Amino acid sequence: MLMLGFTGFMGILKIVLMALAAFALVDAAVRREDAFRAADKQNKVFWLIILGLALVVSILFSILSILPIAGAVASIVYIVDVRPALKHLTGGKGFGRRRGSSSDGPYGPYNGGR
Repeated sequence: MLMLGFTGFMGILKIVLMALAAFALVDAAVRREDAFRAADKQNKVFWLIILGLALVVSILFSILSILPIAGAVASIVYIVDVRPALKHLTGGKGFGRRRGSSSDGPYGPYNGGR
């Protein structure tokens, strides 16, 4: 019974790692190439290769081996370090973002006290 629970937990962990790598790969694919250079990070092709390998490794290998752990580290580095730098340079544009003026405050547009 204990082993069944352990394998269930490991299966869920494997799915989470695959989703993490897939999210990072898709996010890197939709970002502009020049944003990577402007953020002083590795180029887009480098991140696509690393994150693609992380996804393939997380699918093919057991979670207890070292390769999926290395892929998870690469995905986390992209999400925590590279993605915020790219979002900062590109203005945070993405799906579901509010489009407004640069003078918009938290409660609507700022009209200069009029």
